[in-house]
Amino acid sequence: MTKQIKVCSVEDLPPGTVTGAGPYAVGNIDGEYFAVTRRCRHLRADLAGGSIENGRLVCPWHQAAYDVQSGHMVRGPQQIFAKIPGLGTVFTTLTKLWPLGRGRVTFSGDDIVVE
Repeated sequence: MTKQIKVCSVEDLPPGTVTGAGPYAVGNIDGEYFAVTRRCRHLRADLAGGSIENGRLVCPWHQAAYDVQSGHMVRGPQQIFAKIPGLGTVFTTLTKLWPLGRGRVTFSGDDIVVE
């Protein structure tokens, strides 16, 4: 049997928001819900504290961005880290080999559930 984690009610996760549920960062991109593992591949920031930008999950610490469908980093760490030659490429390549894990989002009545 697959373990189910109740996230919250649908009304508590409006479009453009992200929350944490167990090992997952769960978000709503224009009515499409996603669940990915919570730790950024860069410095392990909690992605549940991240934001949604252009349909991507953005790390709250250094603004690395993830494609939530594949789990791949599509923009490497920003700020001072963006000035280190090749660092963004290293991390985006790393997530091709080791993407964020993904959970399956389902619903139970008005509640969002991750399996």
